[in-house]
Amino acid sequence: MQPLLFWRGARLLWFSLDARDDVDHMSGRAAKIAALRAALARPELKDPQTHLCVPLGHDDVDACLRGGLCRGALHEIFAEGGHEAAATGFAAALSFRAGADKRVLWIRQDFSAIEFGDLAAAGLLELGLDPARLLLVRLADAADVLRAASDALSCAALGAVVIEMPGDPKILDMVANRRLTLASAQKGVTAFLLRFNAKPRLSTAETRWRVRAARSLDKEENCGSPVFETELVRNRHGGTGRWVMEWRCDDGLFQKPCGRGAEDTGAVVSAPCDRSIAAATKGVGDARAVRRLAS
Repeated sequence: MQPLLFWRGARLLWFSLDARDDVDHMSGRAAKIAALRAALARPELKDPQTHLCVPLGHDDVDACLRGGLCRGALHEIFAEGGHEAAATGFAAALSFRAGADKRVLWIRQDFSAIEFGDLAAAGLLELGLDPARLLLVRLADAADVLRAASDALSCAALGAVVIEMPGDPKILDMVANRRLTLASAQKGVTAFLLRFNAKPRLSTAETRWRVRAARSLDKEENCGSPVFETELVRNRHGGTGRWVMEWRCDDGLFQKPCGRGAEDTGAVVSAPCDRSIAAATKGVGDARAVRRLAS
C-alpha cells in the first residue's frame, strides 16, 4: 500500500507541476502580447493624418470635441428645411479645414443643383476658400455616389470627401455607412456625409451635426460674416451641445459671435407660404428673434 500511495502522491505532484508550467507559459505569452500592443500604440507609430484632431477655432466646440474635429473619420451634417445653403457652407468650411492643403472632392447627384442650388466659385471665395482646391463630381443616382465615395476615400492625395445625399435612399444603410467609415480611417481621408431632407439613422459616424442659418451680426459693414446655428447631436468621444458659430473668412476658423447684437443672436427663418411667422418659427430661436422678423 505504501508504494501505491507514494505513486499516487507523485502523480498528483507531477500534475501540479505541469499545471504550474502552463500558467507560467500563459502569463509569459500575455506579457508579450501586452508589450506588443504597447509598442504599436506608441505615438510615433500612428498615422498623423488619421489620428490628428483639427481645431475649429470655437473654444467651446473644440473642448466638446476634445481638441477638434477628428480626421480620418466619417462626420454627418443634416440641414433643416430651407437651410440647405447654410449646411452646404458649413460642410465646405469643415472639409477645407480638415483637408489642410490637400484637394477636397465633392460628390453629388445631378438633380441636387436644381433642387438645392449649385456650388459657385464666387461663393467659396466669399467664404475665404480657394475654389481651385475643390473637385466636383456629379453622378446619376445614390448608388453611383456611394461607389465613387468609396473609391475616393482610398486616395491619400485627397484631404476630404463631401458626399451629398438628399432624401433617404435605401442603399445608404448601416453596411454602406460602415464601409465609408473604414475607408476613411484606412487612408486618413475625412468624409462628410451631407444630408438634405433626410432623417437620421443608425450610423458609425464620429459626429452628427444639425445646421441652420443664423443672423449675421451688425459690424457696420454691408454684409456680415457667415453665422451658423449648430447642434452637435452625436459625438462618439465626448458630449453634445448647441452653439452659434461665426466663420472668420480671413482666418479660416470659427469663433464665438462678437460685435453689436452678439448677445441677441436669433435664427434666420424662411418666409412661410401658408402660415404665420409665429407658427412657422415655433420652437426655433427665441421670442425676441421672432418679433424682430415679424416687424
